[in-house]
Amino acid sequence: QHLRAEMPAHLLQEEMSSSYTTTTTITAPPSKILQNGGGKLEKALLHLEEDIRPEMKDDIYDPTYKDKEGPRPKTVYVWRNIILMSLLHLGALYGITLVPTCKLYTWLWGVFYYFMSALGITAGAHRLWSHRTYKARLPLRVFLVIANTMAFQNDIFEWARDHRVHHKFSETDADPHNSRRGFFFSHVGWLLVRKHPAVKEKGGLLDLSDLKAEKMLMFQRKYYKPAILLMCFILPTLVPWYFWGETFKHSLFVATFLRYTIVLNATWLVNSAAHLYGYRPYDKNIGPRENILVSLGAAGEGFHNYHHSFPYDYATSEYRWHINFTTFFIDCMAALGLAYDRKKVSKAAILARVKRTGDGSYKSG
Repeated sequence: QHLRAEMPAHLLQEEMSSSYTTTTTITAPPSKILQNGGGKLEKALLHLEEDIRPEMKDDIYDPTYKDKEGPRPKTVYVWRNIILMSLLHLGALYGITLVPTCKLYTWLWGVFYYFMSALGITAGAHRLWSHRTYKARLPLRVFLVIANTMAFQNDIFEWARDHRVHHKFSETDADPHNSRRGFFFSHVGWLLVRKHPAVKEKGGLLDLSDLKAEKMLMFQRKYYKPAILLMCFILPTLVPWYFWGETFKHSLFVATFLRYTIVLNATWLVNSAAHLYGYRPYDKNIGPRENILVSLGAAGEGFHNYHHSFPYDYATSEYRWHINFTTFFIDCMAALGLAYDRKKVSKAAILARVKRTGDGSYKSG
């Protein structure tokens, strides 16, 4: 214990990342394949992917899919969502004016709820259930379902379904938040209109049997409306008001409306800013980009060019803990024995991809 206390941070990270539980590493293809051209390399990478995560195929990008020609379907506005989203953001703006006069515990409570909500999306709906990049034991799965309900961004089944469609048909009409339709649409506009028919068509073809087989996810889906009312709105409002005498106004507008709005926008920036602004060191042929600012707000989800290049990597980044709170959390859970079988791409495979499809901005770190 004394030696571990004196261990440098980077060595501690490596120990936690490699010990206590299995980490599966995707290795690079043989050098002979690299010399024989891109086609064989692509096949080799796909083969490795099948070896490393045989149960998952439907989150792998399909470059053969093209949008149908012809006029775009008429935009149908969902006025209920438009009104509710407008009221929420107005409430959050008012909450900003109340921050200087709220109690310190209320501010800390909001930050705590923010990070719990974020983990419900990043470590839960995204890395565990959408991509199956690691496995979680029952206590961790229960926590992530609760945290995800706190975040209120659709139930895990629907979130994972839409996210797999997003990866497989990225930046086409079958992508729920197609960034080719502009920043506003990919950020929030996609929630204010009816889905493009291609989203429903392609989403209906995905294999979602793994999600349907999890009773906990189906339980959350069945009771989602009363659960989010309690976990996202009632609980975060009542705790500051009851336990340390915060005013109901400050509790509602700061701890609930402002906190929830920040969580939403931090997540949405992964769909918008991280698809439009930044570098593409791993694959210049796809839209997603590396965006450090998005990673700061979204608990590590801004390394988006890497993530779309290697969706099966549990860290969603080459650099594990670097501006990546979610990866740190998963590694801590692994140290406790609650997370295991974390998938990680090898350095050799990363360099092979950088050489073949990168935009030249890659810097090894």
